[in-house]
This record gives sequence, structure tokens and C-alpha cells, in this order.
Amino acid sequence: MNKVVIITGVNSGLGRAFAHALLDSGFTVVGTVRKMEAVQAFEQLKPGAAFARVLDVTEAPERLAAVAAEIERNVGPVYGLINNAGYGHEGTLEESSMDALRQQFEVNVFGAVAMMKAVLPAMRARREGRILNVTSMGGLMTMPGLSYYHGSKFALEGISSSLAKEVRPLGIYVTAIEPGMFRTDWAGRSMVRSERSISDYDAIFDPIREARKARSGQQPGDPAKAGKVVAKFLMAAEPPAHLLLGPDAFDYVQKELEAIRSEFTAWEAVTRSTNFEQET
Repeated sequence: MNKVVIITGVNSGLGRAFAHALLDSGFTVVGTVRKMEAVQAFEQLKPGAAFARVLDVTEAPERLAAVAAEIERNVGPVYGLINNAGYGHEGTLEESSMDALRQQFEVNVFGAVAMMKAVLPAMRARREGRILNVTSMGGLMTMPGLSYYHGSKFALEGISSSLAKEVRPLGIYVTAIEPGMFRTDWAGRSMVRSERSISDYDAIFDPIREARKARSGQQPGDPAKAGKVVAKFLMAAEPPAHLLLGPDAFDYVQKELEAIRSEFTAWEAVTRSTNFEQET
């Protein structure tokens, strides 16, 4: 196969699982890491097929574009990009700073977009490519206390959907991958948590925070199985614009969609009342 795929954030979690599965399936993988000492460890996974580049997706877009061009020259034509780098922010909106919101979007949205812009010119020239943006079931439904995270993932969902329609005629497919709860460090050491300061939120939010901490390391999703699914998915003839991963993701999103449909129906008369009156 020997197709080259860039995966951002391969140090741990789903990014690491995706890398293992793609290497096992015969892909050449270029993984981005944030520290030089992680380069050798990643490349030893499969010498000659696993390559690492030190890169932070929040760096200047010109730097990301230069790295993508260097990969094209020295590793091979980039067939796929898996935008996996990201993190979760937990906290009620009122208790969370604007700086925390900006940083959440810098990584989860702006970094992902910059990576897409870095690989698109070569994909477009070849009329071939796959972009997988790892969003979340939280890009299609919401829970209390994750407003910044949901905002970033909803934004990436919208960007992915629009981009998919722009580049599909050019032979490039874009898919939002929406994982549910997988056994990674997302809810543990990778989670940024705002400090509590407003007692009015104690009753609704404290139990949610404690439950999420307790569930960390016990999530039902198997990252290795997700990796195998993604490795096979990269070669699908007609990939969809969305791919939910995990039974919980399917159930949570279905419930949210049903609630939205019900609400739309209940207020349909109001919705339809806002046009100009037709002249008779």
C-alpha cells in the first residue's frame, strides 16, 4: 500500500492507536510530536514506515505548510491527514476565562484548519486525498460543563462539512470522525479544568465533574479497535461526511437529534410565521 498519512498528536490516546493500526495495515505514517525526545520512540515502531516530525499545530501556518512540503519531498506524496491533535476543556462557561476559550480554539480549530490548508494544495494537484478530522460526539450533542470544548468541536464539524462539499469534485474526501468515550487520557491528565468559584453551579456541575473523573480509565471504547476501523476506512470507496465511533456516540447523538426534531416540530408554526404576506 505504502500510502503516506500524517497524523497529528501521536504521543498517546487515539492518535497513537491510529498510528499503530495504519502501520500494521501497510501505510507509511508521519506522526507529529511536540518534543524531540519522542521522535526516536515513534520511529522505532516500524523503521522505514514510521516517521516523526516535531510540530505544534498552533505554530504559524507557514511553518505547518513548510513541514507538509518537506514530507512530500522526503517521505512521499501525502494521501491522508488525520487531524487528531486536541484536548478537552471542562468548566461552566461563567467560571471559565476568555483566554481558556481562545486556547481551546487555537488547538482544536485553528490548528486543524492550518493543517488542512497545508496539505490541500498537493492533494488538489493530484486530485486525490483523504482528510479525517477527529471531532467528537460532542460536536453533535452537548453536556453541561463542556461549553468551550463543544464550541470548538461544533466549529470543526461545520468547517469539515463545508470543506467536504468544496473538494469532493477534486477527488478529495473529508470526514468528521466522532468518537464517543474511549479509554484514553482525555478525561484525565489531558483535560484542562477551570476552578470552581460560583456556588450556584454546585448542584448541577459538581456531580458531573466527579463522575467524569471516576470514569477516566474505565471508558468502554477500545482505542485499538477504533484504529483498525480508521485504517480500513481510509480506503473506503465512498466515505461519508460523518462517522460515529462507539455505541455510546450513536445513542447520545440519536437522542440529541430526536430532541431537536421534536422541538422544531413543536415550534413549527412560529418558524413559518416570519415571511412577508403573499399578495393575492
